[in-house]
Amino acid sequence: MTTRKLIAAITLGTIALAAAACNTVEGAGEDLQSASREVKKEI
Repeated sequence: MTTRKLIAAITLGTIALAAAACNTVEGAGEDLQSASREVKKEI
């Protein structure tokens, strides 16, 4: 494997992991907002 291909593979892997992490954090943020709305309704 050439150095160029190795760097490309590492870069693409890093981008894929970053995208997955962003989606996870975004989903967790939406869940927290939903939970806080429900708590406010009860209070």
